[in-house]
Amino acid sequence: MKIWDVRTVLGWTVGLLAAATIALGAQAQEPIKLGVFLSATGGAAFLGDPEKKTIELYVEKINADGGLLGRQVQLTIYDDGTKAKEALTFVKRLIDQDKVDLIIGGTTTGNTMAVINEVEQAGLPFISLAGASVIIDPVKKWVFKTPHTDRLAVQKIFTDMKARGLTKIGLLAGSGGFDKSCAGNARALMESEGVEILADETHGAGDTDMTPQLTKIKNTEGVQAFLYCGFGAPTSIVAKNYKQLGITIPHYQTHGSASVRFIKGADGAAEGVRLPAAALLVVDSLPDSHPQKAIASAYKAAYEDGYKEPISTFGGHAYDALFLAAEAIKRAGSLDKEAVRSEIEKTNGFIGVDGIFTMSPDDHLGLDNDSFVMVEVHDGGWKLQE
Repeated sequence: MKIWDVRTVLGWTVGLLAAATIALGAQAQEPIKLGVFLSATGGAAFLGDPEKKTIELYVEKINADGGLLGRQVQLTIYDDGTKAKEALTFVKRLIDQDKVDLIIGGTTTGNTMAVINEVEQAGLPFISLAGASVIIDPVKKWVFKTPHTDRLAVQKIFTDMKARGLTKIGLLAGSGGFDKSCAGNARALMESEGVEILADETHGAGDTDMTPQLTKIKNTEGVQAFLYCGFGAPTSIVAKNYKQLGITIPHYQTHGSASVRFIKGADGAAEGVRLPAAALLVVDSLPDSHPQKAIASAYKAAYEDGYKEPISTFGGHAYDALFLAAEAIKRAGSLDKEAVRSEIEKTNGFIGVDGIFTMSPDDHLGLDNDSFVMVEVHDGGWKLQE
């Protein structure tokens, strides 16, 4: 071989090594791919819209601060329009086409349950923003959630009712996944919690008048309090119909109504409605010593400054999911899916706006009833109940 051939070959080799080094460097800087699917439109838009805004706001902040593991976070968001079929389509796309490292989403229980098989089969960490206990009970390996469960909500409500001497109740629930789960937990817990359901009614999806069901509850002898299990527009409709019928017994709803849109939609009829909620909803009323005060206050200030609208606890669910994931990725030190999943499961004492999370192989939520506060609608706002 001529000497210039050797030099040429060596040149090629050096060039290839340099190109490989550059390629490896580029690969090392590839973004962390976060997939999100939410109900930013449709029937659950009042939940999904603040969730979307929260994630966009804080991903921008994370990237401005240098990202995670020295990488930028690449955000891919799909709006499922509150349709379970669309949610499934988008999750398949996030997994198969977008090749995301982790998924946050599932604004509603129905949309979350529609995609669980996909994320489980793909072996991809998934943090849901929906409420029903069925999402994490029984535990699924790759599935976690941040909102308090409907079961915790019912327990908190029953505890508050009993403290007021109210043990005989009327129950109304919608026909959605959260609604059914909530009502099912109310029935399952009533004996152990010392509560008796004297009237048990349901309404259909899309119903705009619940006076027939509420009239039956009103006319049931002995009923001392009322509980509605549902979310979205029906929460305000129930409050309006309740007032129109002149029902005076205490009115309870769940954390599915923990939004100023519930109050505004009820047009004055929500006054006096009591419900369990994250402390975020009344953060200004919390003592400075409260462990969530600083985190929740900072989130409230950032969100309201960024969007010029009131916070909701639903945006808080997204905040907690994003930072639970971010902290797990930091601890894992990589994007290895099993390592990230394991670190989410090892979350211990994470202070979020929904509460203080401590998860385990047997608990993929990590919250208890102490993370709930009872609030009441008062003068068009929220009042903390001591």
